[in-house]
Amino acid sequence: MADTKREIERKFECTPSDGDRAPLPDLTRIPGVADVVDQGVVDLDAVYYDTPDLRLDADSLTLRRRTGGADAGWHLKFPVGAGVRDEVRAPLSDRLPASLSALLRSRVRDGELLPVVRLLSTRAVRHLLADDRTLLAELSIDTVRAEGLRDGSSTAAWTEIEVELADGVDDESILDSVEKRLRKAGIRPSTSSSKVARALRETAPHPAAETAKTPSTGPAEGTAGAHVLGYLRAQRDALVALDPAVRRELPDSVHQMRVATRRLRSAFKSYGKVLDRDATDPLGDELKWLAAELGVDRDQEVLTQRLRDRIAAMPRTLLLGPVRGRLRIWAVARRAGSRRRAVAVLDGKRYLALLGALDALLAAPPLLPAADEPVADVLPKAVLKDYDRLAGRVRTALDLAPGHQRDLALHEARKAAKRARYAAEAAAPALGRPATRFAKRMKAVQNVLGDHQDSVVARDALRLLAIQAHAAGESAFTWGLLYGQEEATAARRESELPGVWARASAPKLRRRLTAG
Repeated sequence: MADTKREIERKFECTPSDGDRAPLPDLTRIPGVADVVDQGVVDLDAVYYDTPDLRLDADSLTLRRRTGGADAGWHLKFPVGAGVRDEVRAPLSDRLPASLSALLRSRVRDGELLPVVRLLSTRAVRHLLADDRTLLAELSIDTVRAEGLRDGSSTAAWTEIEVELADGVDDESILDSVEKRLRKAGIRPSTSSSKVARALRETAPHPAAETAKTPSTGPAEGTAGAHVLGYLRAQRDALVALDPAVRRELPDSVHQMRVATRRLRSAFKSYGKVLDRDATDPLGDELKWLAAELGVDRDQEVLTQRLRDRIAAMPRTLLLGPVRGRLRIWAVARRAGSRRRAVAVLDGKRYLALLGALDALLAAPPLLPAADEPVADVLPKAVLKDYDRLAGRVRTALDLAPGHQRDLALHEARKAAKRARYAAEAAAPALGRPATRFAKRMKAVQNVLGDHQDSVVARDALRLLAIQAHAAGESAFTWGLLYGQEEATAARRESELPGVWARASAPKLRRRLTAG
């Protein structure tokens, strides 16, 4: 069983002047720190693992098996922000626990994890305590010996200081004050994000004699091909990075992973003059499959929250029967199934094959002649083509009478608005403010149409809940009221659409895209 701990810490380098002890200033002069208590010395032995090409290190992940100390076991660390990491722990065992292996699957895939470096550390620990003896932070002085475990590796040694906030303490001003005191004592912040990153650098095998470099055959900087490929790589990287977040059930992770799949798929379509669609369309189909599978979980999450909010806003006198209980039973049953399905997809061969296919395409992209043209000649045309597609769908939807067919047409317009928005957002780094403004208008259209579609889905769910309540002998009155509210929401969104579309379709927005 794995558990997670949030680490908020600062690292410092020092050169001890008296053996293995680093000179420390008086930390009791820090506001809030009443005492610094010596906790003794512990020996730690950690072996760090990575792929042969160091994929974990490239993404600032660390995986180790450590003995010694109070937290012996397997530790997998994910970066969260500067000086902040999530450490996922599993009990000590001879083999990597399956719970941690799954979190590395999108990066390791069918490859292997090998020991790359061993760190032998002697750690002197001090506790920084408040007036009431509450633990504020832990300061560790680590005398480290690193042994490279790859062929040709060497050894290295150094001393560093770590200061980590105690569990339940999130006031980083303590760390700021400690850092200020240490800097005054001549102890500087570490230039490495982690011990293993430094160890890999300092024990790296001696490079072989430099061979002649092969000239790059990729598109030149400033071309449409270079820009589109850069965008696609960023979305591929997001997909890989979000895999463990989905498995850990981090907030909004499913949504963000689904967005990455949609951005990739949209870019393949929008920039079909840059990349050959004969090669990208099969990948687009697989991305559509993945987004749909992830959507089972995400859509259920969004729908449940929408209904909860509706119920919370309703006067208590109109809540007849066990409304909240009925919704909870319905949501739990559907969420449990969707959650298992999403994880099963990420564990499947089809998903791994998709990741491999994305890597292969980006390594040898099927570029078309337009890839060598300047971004200003290619990207605006692609964005405007998606706009024309959206304009046709909006006109079709607005010409229909309210009802099922119009709902379907509005949903198709929503998907077109999203594609036009993504195309403009992808182009924004090259085209600047005109593309950013255009994307903002497309998002406004998407939001109106999205809320309309959400109301359509919510009404289907409310009808089912009303049927279930009636069959159980409960009142269906409240579910009927909620259904009526969703009908009214859909009508409001339909009435708002012409005005929102008028602003989004202003000719000056399109002229500015090509003005540069």
